[in-house]
Amino acid sequence: MNTSNRKPLPGTKLDFFDARAAVETIQPGAYDKLPYTSRVLAENLVRRCPPATLAASLKQIIERKRELDFPWFPARVVCHDILGQTALVDLAGLRDAIAAQGGDPALVNPVVPTQLVVDHSLAVECGGFDPDAFEKNRAIEDRRNEDRFHFIDWTKKAFRNVDVIPPGNGILHQINLERMSPVVQVLDGVAFPDTLVGTDSHTPMVDALGVIAIGVGGLEAESVMLGRASYMRLPDIVGVELTGKPGPGITATDVVLSLTEFLRMEKVVGAYLEFYGAGTANLTLGDRATIANMAPEFGATAAMFYIDEQTTKYLRLTGREDEQVKLVETYARQTGLWADSLVTADYERVLQFDLSTVVRTLAGPSNPHRRLPVSELAARGISGKVENEPGLMPDGAVIIAAITSCTNTNNPRNMIAAGLLARNANRLGLTRKPWAKTSLAPGSKAVTLYLEEAGLLPELEQLGFGVVAYACTSCNGMSGALDPVIQKEIVERDLYATAVLSGNRNFDGRIHPYAQQAFLASPPLVVAYAIAGTIRFDIEKDVLGTDSDGNPVRLKDIWPSDEEIDAIVASSVKPEQFRKVYEPMFAVSADTGEKAKPLYDWRPQSTYIRRPPYWEGALAGERTLQGMRPLAVLGDNITTDHLSPSNAILADSAAGEYLTKMGLPEEDFNSYATHRGDHLTAQRATFANPTLLNEMVRENGKAKAGSLARIEPEGKVVRMWEAIETYMERKQPLIVIAGADYGQGSSRDWAAKGVRLAGAEAIVAEGFERIHRTNLVGMGVLPLEFKPGVNRTTLGIDGTETFDVTGVRKPRADLTLVINRRNGERVEVPVTCRLDTAEEVSIYEAGGVLQRFAQDFLESSQAAA
Repeated sequence: MNTSNRKPLPGTKLDFFDARAAVETIQPGAYDKLPYTSRVLAENLVRRCPPATLAASLKQIIERKRELDFPWFPARVVCHDILGQTALVDLAGLRDAIAAQGGDPALVNPVVPTQLVVDHSLAVECGGFDPDAFEKNRAIEDRRNEDRFHFIDWTKKAFRNVDVIPPGNGILHQINLERMSPVVQVLDGVAFPDTLVGTDSHTPMVDALGVIAIGVGGLEAESVMLGRASYMRLPDIVGVELTGKPGPGITATDVVLSLTEFLRMEKVVGAYLEFYGAGTANLTLGDRATIANMAPEFGATAAMFYIDEQTTKYLRLTGREDEQVKLVETYARQTGLWADSLVTADYERVLQFDLSTVVRTLAGPSNPHRRLPVSELAARGISGKVENEPGLMPDGAVIIAAITSCTNTNNPRNMIAAGLLARNANRLGLTRKPWAKTSLAPGSKAVTLYLEEAGLLPELEQLGFGVVAYACTSCNGMSGALDPVIQKEIVERDLYATAVLSGNRNFDGRIHPYAQQAFLASPPLVVAYAIAGTIRFDIEKDVLGTDSDGNPVRLKDIWPSDEEIDAIVASSVKPEQFRKVYEPMFAVSADTGEKAKPLYDWRPQSTYIRRPPYWEGALAGERTLQGMRPLAVLGDNITTDHLSPSNAILADSAAGEYLTKMGLPEEDFNSYATHRGDHLTAQRATFANPTLLNEMVRENGKAKAGSLARIEPEGKVVRMWEAIETYMERKQPLIVIAGADYGQGSSRDWAAKGVRLAGAEAIVAEGFERIHRTNLVGMGVLPLEFKPGVNRTTLGIDGTETFDVTGVRKPRADLTLVINRRNGERVEVPVTCRLDTAEEVSIYEAGGVLQRFAQDFLESSQAAA
């Protein structure tokens, strides 16, 4: 920590680092023009950057230049149990590798405080219409995940700086918002902004508090955990001016789905957004968090809001101590992070959005940015004739209706609105349709307390929305099994079945294998669709049912007024509810001195936790980038769900067949996500999505859907895993050819690990999603980008070719992709090396993040000896 620019913080006994003074020394008057993000980054540099490079790094920020890398040192790392567990499995494997080479494994620990919340592993096997659903689902979760939870418990005792919130307590991002983030940190008598990276793309939710929090892949998180700086260049910082206020009956969900469409069209991919303007005052902190949560759906890296009265009001509401709330305001005002101080901020690009233009909205049927105003359901052919034949499910049946995800359950207005709509529906005698598997999975136990306080939890339970979990559930594809009778009817009648959920993602096949498509909606709309029972329903106009007098009931008859919602929020949501939940959760227990042995005792029969192979065999060898054969030729918008799905494992899949051989009963196959600590199971998920379109496999001239590949040079079409096994046996290096936006979606490192374990040495695409690109680098896979106007189609790539890559690998250098066609023709194509920084080149050349750390650790140990 530098000592220059350290000064007393007025009104406190603490010090702070004066970024304003440091910036003004270089260029007088510059600080007042800096955006919020730049001010926080400048403070981080002033406090942590080596003095020799401080001025050059600050100049990048002041002059809005992007030529040089500068270090960023996040204050903490947050993880959910899937990527957090796999990161810790990697560190446990790293300890083994260090020990094998004579190093001390106990010295391998996270340097940065790391918080892990177990929230991704629970499946809704019992719906919310079962009064014992919570207990039953938790018991199933514990049984299925015993190996995982044993390992996670070991990490808590074996590693320093690891804190674990056990299952059944809530969702990482909501806990982060409601408790974990202090907004302003204090360490060794110094106050500074809270900053973090998280192993989930929705980490930016806490940006709503004015905290820079970005989603990274598990591999990048591991690097930060181990004390390495996260290198960056000045991001594209875009101002988003909000005007107006939402109209009557408009929820935060409607706002964020509208913003998602707007910002996608404005091409803010990779940008840091800063929301400001008169419209922000009309958004509660919960509304802001709903917006910030969906930053990855905009394509943005961050979605920042300034610190203001809404921030401090929320901190008090959620039970933070008065002293901490006062510190946040004092620090923000002193350092120019308070909203009033940002009126002079200058942006290179400004967008404007009028909140008053938002209408009641869904998103779907396949992407979160595909806005679907409910008034246009009929015009777009979504709604249609309501088929209510007695004893039969209708076409478009809503088989999953889930109030889920921290995106919306963090927001008291949304949850109270759902409860009130349920109350009104119950009073008029409406019921859910029997085929709708309903569930309520809040991201925090505080939600249950304020719904009980308001008398609304019993109303939701009456419609089948009882609490099934405090976890991600359906939003993460963990919707659980359907009633066998319903599943049988869907299959036999070949029904178009759907899901409606209050989540943030609705990619095809994600929510449930039998829900062909899914729609995102506000919590009260989810309740309404459970009553309607079908997506082929004009939710604004069609009749939901009849009251006791035979009068038709429509949505407008049960939708609560804003005045009633706000009144009940004001009277029912209280600080003591949050204290009751979080104080015992975060209580620091007395140190018993209990420590686990430094090396994990791997269970050989486990299909959940297995020592990783990254220091063995082909993974430890040189990548030649020569003679590579295509594993897949893909189009645009390939998501990490295509690359490594997270949902339920089916018996006839490659992973299902493996689990059967390992003696696991089908009912306990669990999800792909939960098995990512075992590479033998997880690698069988590579390209296992049934909606994948590998252009190497065609039927009637079009790519055939399925987890399929074509083995070359034989030209034999097989299941993807069989092709991977064949190529692994041949030690055949592979390449993947793709279109635009490759790797969008969740920040899962297995989307990169899977292709690397298959033997892929390079990915050539028209463009990469930010997190996935860094994951590829972290696994030692070379990301290459076609030049504009060049792609797989213009080059006539059909998968029969072999490929070489030549040239000197430097940040964003031009390399040559050599295409060797079957007829002997050789074509040389310039491509951009997407190793974006010198640090990334170093990581790639070492073979990946873990290999690089092992090299550095052993070298420093030898030097010390």
